[in-house]
Amino acid sequence: MSEPAPAPPTVLVLAAGRGERFAASGGRVHKLDALLAGQRVLDHVLGAVRLSGLPYCIVRAADVGGPYGSGAGMGDSIAAGVRATAGAAGWMILPGDLPLIRASTLLTIASAPPCGALVPRYAGQRGHPVRFAACCAPALLDLQGNTGAAQVLRAQAAIDSVATLDLDDAGIVTDIDTLDDLQRAEVLLRARSRAC
Repeated sequence: MSEPAPAPPTVLVLAAGRGERFAASGGRVHKLDALLAGQRVLDHVLGAVRLSGLPYCIVRAADVGGPYGSGAGMGDSIAAGVRATAGAAGWMILPGDLPLIRASTLLTIASAPPCGALVPRYAGQRGHPVRFAACCAPALLDLQGNTGAAQVLRAQAAIDSVATLDLDDAGIVTDIDTLDDLQRAEVLLRARSRAC
């Protein structure tokens, strides 16, 4: 009799930040509500997550103690997501402003060999979602402010427990921080549609 497959990590979709750079670039709505090919940026991300079939949790500003766009830092958001999904097999930290991420990419990251932390890369550039094993929970729960999980990655690297995974998906590095980013994403999305 074969061993049951290990439980997959939970995708934490971070949707709590202010989006100040987007507003400063002329954006009239929060960047996650900006339209890309007629659909909100966040809805593109959630569509890929749902299509992957992986468990997920959306971390909104209210989950970290503030109104939408009130500006919870990435560290606060990650800690809130880990708290809300205690007992998960691990976590994949996915900022809500990566609308071109593919469901197949999420599955590839989720199913990669076990390690303390896994960092995906596209063309040599580090991307998201970064995957953390369940053993990282205490360190992730301690995160605060805007620093994200860099200190957790450093701690895992110190014990030689960080792996990288090269992927052919520009969606892992195509985040929406400005109106120019949104326009670039639109071009990439059209090119991807033509290639299908």
